[in-house]
Amino acid sequence: MRFKKILGVAAALAISTTGLAACGGGGGGAAGDGKTIAVVAKGYASPFWAAVRAGSEQAGKDLGYTVTFNGPDTETDVPRQNDQLNQALVKRPAALVFAALDSDSQGTVLQQFQDASIPVVAFDSGVPGSEIPKTTVATNNKEAAAEAAKNLTDLIGKKGKVAIVCHSQTSVTGQDREKGFKEWVEKNAPEVQIVDTQYNNSDQAVAQQQAAAILQANPDLVGIFATDDDGAVAAAQAAETAGVESTVKIVGFDSGKPQLDLIKKGTIVGSVTQNPYEMGYQAVVAADKVLKGESLEKFIDSGFYWYDKSNLDDEKIKKAVYE
Repeated sequence: MRFKKILGVAAALAISTTGLAACGGGGGGAAGDGKTIAVVAKGYASPFWAAVRAGSEQAGKDLGYTVTFNGPDTETDVPRQNDQLNQALVKRPAALVFAALDSDSQGTVLQQFQDASIPVVAFDSGVPGSEIPKTTVATNNKEAAAEAAKNLTDLIGKKGKVAIVCHSQTSVTGQDREKGFKEWVEKNAPEVQIVDTQYNNSDQAVAQQQAAAILQANPDLVGIFATDDDGAVAAAQAAETAGVESTVKIVGFDSGKPQLDLIKKGTIVGSVTQNPYEMGYQAVVAADKVLKGESLEKFIDSGFYWYDKSNLDDEKIKKAVYE
């Protein structure tokens, strides 16, 4: 099994006295110095993760920690993320802050941190069924998706066919956003029919192909909900190509400049944004509290907002969106 092999390699590396260089960037810190917090995210270079990194590093400065920040180049590379976890383990940080790419499988990887008495704080995605994370700092994705569902159904008059373009079938964020949207529609908009749900692993090209196929198969479609910014941009591009951007209402999730530009243009009617800077900041604050022996709630909500052309100049929206 791939993960068992990775765990075996990590165990061998942990015995070695030779430190490994961190992959994907991030600051340094002496091994086992008690003042380093390792952050391993789902990604590294996107505006969302850059905002998370900025928040986590600022919290580190405020609290007196060196924060290392790593993540794979793509949000599908689970083996790479596991390598980065293993390399963090060798350096024996004071704590690990972790966003799981595959919530069902990575609980086993975290067991090594617990065995080494290194506390774990989850963020963005939790690790269901695992008691290892002391808390999870994240957006309440089901509530945020419900907000997207409410706004989309209002825009289409609470009736008609809609579809979902979902960024992940395996991460908790993808699962919760899909569930939150569907559950709200089922409870509150019985005349809205969800005709299709497609999963794209945060691949914008795949998402655009899926959206185009959905539009072709459903000429009477009136709405699309995309569970991340790549999916929202892809759905908008597909709608423009099909010439239905004025009749199909597209609602997204997250922000980022391409999506913001399309909202200003009107091709995307609105979106739900997380607060990634605050998420990164609060995750490191939570790790600090764990290290100090303070008690924490099992879930810390980092917040979300609905935004569209009408409130882009609102100060709280400006702080939450990222470009």
